[in-house]
Amino acid sequence: MENSTLNRIKGALADNQKSSKWLAQQLGKSPTTVSRWASNKVQPSVGQLYEIAEVLNVDVRTLLVSNRVEV
Repeated sequence: MENSTLNRIKGALADNQKSSKWLAQQLGKSPTTVSRWASNKVQPSVGQLYEIAEVLNVDVRTLLVSNRVEV
């Protein structure tokens, strides 16, 4: 799997009409950190993914890109 597609934070933010700056404020993180997560330059920890899911009111699984290959 390519490193550029490990999480769907950017998509989840768009689905919820929220910005990475808004998410950073909600989590008490720097906007740079959240931007790096959303662009898949850095991956958040599992704990941080759960926090993000809670703030966005989504299932944590929606933040992850499936590793299943469709046949």
